[in-house]
Amino acid sequence: MSNPGDADARVITDTRELTAYLAAGAKPQSAWTIGTEHEAFGFRLNGFSPPSYEETGGIHDLLAAIEQDEGLVPILDHGNVIGLKGHGASLSLEPGGQFELSGATLSNLHETKAELAAHIARLRKLGPKLGLGFAPLGFHPIATQAEMPFMPKGRYRIMRDYMPKVGSRGLDMMLRTCTVQVNLDFSSEADMVIKMRVAAALQPLATALFANSPFYEGKPNGLLSNRAQVWTDTDNARAGIPAIFFQPGFDFTAYVEWLLDVPMYFVYRDGVYHNVAGSSFRDFMTKGLDALPGERATLGDFADHSTTAFPDVRLKRYIEMRGADSGSPAMMLAQSAFWTGIFYDPASLAAASALTSGLLYQDILALRSAVPFGGINTTFKTGTLRDLAREAVQIAADGLRARARLNADGEDECVYLEPLLRIAEGGPTQAEHWLGRYNGAWQGDVTRIFTEAAL
Repeated sequence: MSNPGDADARVITDTRELTAYLAAGAKPQSAWTIGTEHEAFGFRLNGFSPPSYEETGGIHDLLAAIEQDEGLVPILDHGNVIGLKGHGASLSLEPGGQFELSGATLSNLHETKAELAAHIARLRKLGPKLGLGFAPLGFHPIATQAEMPFMPKGRYRIMRDYMPKVGSRGLDMMLRTCTVQVNLDFSSEADMVIKMRVAAALQPLATALFANSPFYEGKPNGLLSNRAQVWTDTDNARAGIPAIFFQPGFDFTAYVEWLLDVPMYFVYRDGVYHNVAGSSFRDFMTKGLDALPGERATLGDFADHSTTAFPDVRLKRYIEMRGADSGSPAMMLAQSAFWTGIFYDPASLAAASALTSGLLYQDILALRSAVPFGGINTTFKTGTLRDLAREAVQIAADGLRARARLNADGEDECVYLEPLLRIAEGGPTQAEHWLGRYNGAWQGDVTRIFTEAAL
């Protein structure tokens, strides 16, 4: 999620300005970049409890230690340090203290690997001094909702009050889930449309491949991705896979029109998040809001509002793939590699579009509902999603091979797809691996996951 920052103060006078705002994100293929974001749960090395913001050796102290060690710039919210930024990247906090790296925009996956390695080194250097470790998992494996801390960010307080009014799992989403996503570019409106549709159609497959949340409060939960299940009843007015993605005429304007119907959370003015939860952004544009007399909607407000829509594939001035559980470093890299390979080679994008062309919208929704339970073994046509995975991962590999971005050892980016190739050929997903450990060597002790999954 976004942090407070400089906003575009230009007042919106016409919805066409919003369409132009999104369209301005288009870049030539030569300028396309890769931005990876990933979250991990902090835990106490002694006892595995989640650290609070305020406690000695907690989240605030971690941010202070990183700031002092690396000279990063603090991000403040009412005087509280709630993130750090520098070198094109930022560190931020999700509502329950999940620690997030929003990576820089990089030219290839080898740079992404180096960025991730540097982040892990940072956590390994400073975390143990505070008694902290970090585990990238899709859903917190032991903590109850009440046991999770709450971070001092103004927008989160507004969301915390609003979420229970519109779904049964919103607070779980805020406090007990972690994800990994990759942000990729488009060259034109037509390119955006193809990529949004391919990404939405394949998002259930991504959820299955990266499933990594099979535990709930210390026990197996009957699911492989509890994080994905949480999103089925968080706030369906702003989440899921909107039908507009597949309707004739989908374009920037159609996405803007959908976004304007997503209820608002807040308006940010002079360092304060004003609670306008449930209000209409259309009304804000045309006649203002009773809660903020005299204020006019700006492009900065629209940019903020766009961050409060949570579809599995989200359009900003780039495209975000949001359907995967957080996981091991190898799987984080694999997630970025999967979508980069499909999106950034024209032949691979065309092949993925052809692969998904026969899927009806209802089929995609049915898969989205089924994969939290069945994972990669979910029924698909006459087989399972593993069959689709073999084809999709091969398309991604072809795309990465065509990009021909080599590391110092002469390897192309296909090397980062190896974990997915193993799953596609019958290997266990992360969730299945952990269940095997739970039923075997752990002898039913879920806390063992923190040591084995730690960064």
